[in-house]
Amino acid sequence: MKSHVTLQVAIPAALGSVTGEEAELLGKLDLARFPRHVAVIMDGNGRWAQRKHLPRVAGHRVGTQTARSTIETCARLNIEALTLYAFSVENWRRPKTETDFLMQLLREYLRTEMPLIQRNNIRMRFLGRASELPAGVQQDMRNAEEKTAGNGGMVLCLALNYGGRAEIVDAANAIWAERGAQGSGAPITEEDLSRRLYTNGLPDPDLLIRTSGEMRVSNFLLWQIAYAEIFVTETLWPDFNRARLLESFVEFQKRERRYGGIREGGSEAQMPARVAGE
Repeated sequence: MKSHVTLQVAIPAALGSVTGEEAELLGKLDLARFPRHVAVIMDGNGRWAQRKHLPRVAGHRVGTQTARSTIETCARLNIEALTLYAFSVENWRRPKTETDFLMQLLREYLRTEMPLIQRNNIRMRFLGRASELPAGVQQDMRNAEEKTAGNGGMVLCLALNYGGRAEIVDAANAIWAERGAQGSGAPITEEDLSRRLYTNGLPDPDLLIRTSGEMRVSNFLLWQIAYAEIFVTETLWPDFNRARLLESFVEFQKRERRYGGIREGGSEAQMPARVAGE
């Protein structure tokens, strides 16, 4: 077990210069108890822009800066996986001018942020129905995955054209097609379905963060967040700085995770960490 003094030195050293608030929050954290997989619903860009009398697209652009800070902080804290909800299947209902801007912003982000991704040894993955995205976006996604395939640090998943229900339907259809080809009528198990989810090979999220105060999961990782701890903050995504991220980790470490079990003999019941696909 690492001493408190060791933790006090190790965590700030990984993050570089910290504010007084960040230092206070870091002092409350146990380096050995960070979530393995963090999932984030990045909500509130439009409201942030509206409050500042700016166009909605301004909120989306500032939101990419928040994403950069969140990604780099999680990578430096050795979080195993980070999934950001970037664009849902329902987002196509927005005005075309906004969706076109979001697609262009995504392409710009993948190009300009690649040095940061590589510097932090991050491997990129994309979750969702990629074939329905514009051809240029699909090519940029493939390039990002290829360029980072050899990296061994945090896995960064961007959920694009993603829907939790769509993911489960896609997984079920993949099983149906496979069973049909094999002539098999075997019942489907949880493990069968997990292996065909977009997140195959990753641990399920331990922590789900939702910004902007909305109390819903918005069709995000419906299967995978079955036992995730949920942290909701009133902070809008563009204002979700590093201190607010650390605050979510402090809150996560306060939670008692029993996975449906009970405390026996004064110790917490533990469920073995399940990796999707295993």
